[in-house]
Formats: sequence, C-alpha cells, structure tokens
Amino acid sequence: MTETDFPALPGGLITPDQWMLPETSVRRSIRGAVRQVLEQLQAGMSADESPFQSLDDLPELSASQRRRFAPAPDYSARAQALHQCLQAEASESKPARDVSFIVAPPFSGIREALVRFPVACTGDGEGWSVIAPPEQLLLGDEEATAWWDTQDLQRPWVIPELAHFWRRHLSGLALIRELLRRIACGQAGRGIVGCSSWCWQFWASYCSDISMAPRVPAPLNAENLGIWLEHLTRTGNPEPVTARMTNDGLYVLPLAGEVEGKAIKHNAFLRDLAATSRGIPGVALAIWQRALRARPEDDTELDEAAGDEHTGASRSRCWLVPLSQLSLPALPQSADRGHGLVLHALLLHDGLTVPELSLVTGMSGHELAHALARLQRAQIVTAGDSGGDWHVTALGYPAVRRYLQSWGYPVDHF
Repeated sequence: MTETDFPALPGGLITPDQWMLPETSVRRSIRGAVRQVLEQLQAGMSADESPFQSLDDLPELSASQRRRFAPAPDYSARAQALHQCLQAEASESKPARDVSFIVAPPFSGIREALVRFPVACTGDGEGWSVIAPPEQLLLGDEEATAWWDTQDLQRPWVIPELAHFWRRHLSGLALIRELLRRIACGQAGRGIVGCSSWCWQFWASYCSDISMAPRVPAPLNAENLGIWLEHLTRTGNPEPVTARMTNDGLYVLPLAGEVEGKAIKHNAFLRDLAATSRGIPGVALAIWQRALRARPEDDTELDEAAGDEHTGASRSRCWLVPLSQLSLPALPQSADRGHGLVLHALLLHDGLTVPELSLVTGMSGHELAHALARLQRAQIVTAGDSGGDWHVTALGYPAVRRYLQSWGYPVDHF
C-alpha cells in the first residue's frame, strides 16, 4: 500500500519500530537535497522568480476562508481508512489477532475516527458497538470484573480511547487490568482499542510483559502532510487550493503542477511543518491554520485577482507566513513542578476535570486554579466546551512535550 491509497490516513498503519520523526529541511538527506536541486533547475525561470513583494502583513483568515483553506478533518473518512488498513492486515496475518490496538500521539484523530467507526463501517456485515467507560472509575478488582461481565463482547466492539478507562490512583487501575487479562486469555471477543501514546507508555511500563503488537498511524512527513492537506482542502471546495509563501512567493500547494508549461518551484514549508508538528495531523493543522493569510479582496468564492498565473483558471488562493515568523505557545517561566504534574496528567488521561486532576496529582483546588489559569493564558491548555474537562492544546503540544522531557517525566515514544 502507498500513501495515496488512504488520503484520509496517508501512510496507513505501521509498527512502532517503523515510526520515525520527520526531519527538517536543514537535515534533509544528501539524496533528497540533490533531488530538490535538480527539480529547481528543471523548473527553470518563471515570472514568480522576479523580485517578490513581501506579503507578510496580510491579515489572518476570516471564518469562511478558514473553512475553505483549512477545514476540520472528515473523521468518518479516517474511520473507513482505518477499517481498510485493519482488514488488509488481518488478511496477511496468520493467525489474525482478535483485538487490534491502535496507539497514536494526541491530536492524531484516532479517537474521533473510532467513535464514528460503527456507522462508517457498517458495510462490512458486522454490527460494531462502542464501549464507553463507566462514570465511576475507582473500582476494586471484583467490581471491575462485574462491570466487564455486563458488556457484550460477543459482537465486535470498539474502545475509542483507553485513557478514559482509568485514573492514575491505586483504585483506578482495575478496569484496564481486567480488560488486558481478558484479551490475553482470548476472552474479549473481536475488538479494536484506540489508545493515546501517553496512556500506552504508562501501561507498557506497568505491565511490561503484555504483548499486544499495537499499530500506529504513520507520521506525516512532508509528502504525507501535503497529501493530507490537499485531501482536506478538496472537501466541499469547488476549486483546487493554491498556497504560496508570503516572503518569496514559492509554492506549498499544489504538490504538483505547472505554470506556463514549467514545473512550479516549492518552498520547504511542508518539511519544516512536519518536523515542528512531529508528524501529528492535528498539531500540523493547527499550525497551518495559524500560518495562513489571505488578501481581503480574496474573500470571495473564486479568486479573480489580476495576474493569476494559472492561465485564466480560477483558483482559491491563500498565503503562508514562514514558521520562523510565527509565535507559537510557550510554557510560562516557573520553577514550580505543579505545571508538569498537571500537563502530564492531562496527557495520560486525554483530559481531566479539576476534581480528577486533584485526585491524580494531589494538588489542592487553589493550586490547580492558579496553574490552569497561567497555562490557559499561555494557550497551553483549554477547557472543554461545557467547561468540564481540561486538555492540552494542539498548538501547545510540541512545547509541552519538550517541557516534560526536560523535567524528566516519562514521555511517549512519538
């Protein structure tokens, strides 16, 4: 299978040992550098190589432009791509595993896709059901066993996010322990478990003898990221999207094409975005949205700007500010380890309420209120729509991961 087989999930699913952090343009391989030079030479000289007037002062996108140039992913399409990947793997695996684990970094869209899995994949003849966690997660072993006994594991089932089934507390581990026991003993039927990479890191250490052979989404390197962004912009968009840099006019999208019969020249923006976002779709999309700019007169359905290079064909056009000019969230300066406790807990559990944060961190309500307020002002965390669960933001995630690693917290492998 190739990247283009699943545009909603470029690269498909891979084993954890195949996962590699995307490289920046500065560290590209010699082969890649030579290939890029050859492509630039072959592109020849064109009108867009003349002195380019900087467009760095363009305003950020309006709401309608954001929906056009950077729409939210179609998680049903991602669910279908997951289903196809799992089916392909099952046909090749001997013997096939009854329960598949999909481990993914935060903001990968796997939880959202698995929530939609039963509806998006009804055509396979199986009646998939979603298993939701109980309201009370602090259970003893007998209570956890009794709860799982009430779940219908005879029909195919899906757990969108395993992190929602436990709390890092002596009384909050029983549900996952019992599930893992049933899976290991072949008593869990056929299922799919989605699991945050941070939750997986904890349980892989806690139960070091478990052997679940998880699969992970392939990281979005420059090529996969371009495929995915083009796939997003085609959703409900009547015209192909053109994205160019504000500083030099070089192209980012489309990935391939010609201007006046000559190959277009590309900026290394996608390569650097892939590295900055660690190849995580939601993080890359959040940075992409912040980098996008548009002319005020371009807020129309079709771009009719004078001097359109595309031989009269109307295109939706936007511009991108270089990553070096973007101001991304950073952790507030503090010697207080409370920030780390809060952030690590939020990633372990894929979001928590304030009482739950107090339970797993041991911090008082006053301490948590102070820490969350500072982190929210820095755009590092955000409260849910209902004001309940707190989450790390997609824009803040790269800084959070670096911060936790620098303080010696156990981090995920992605």
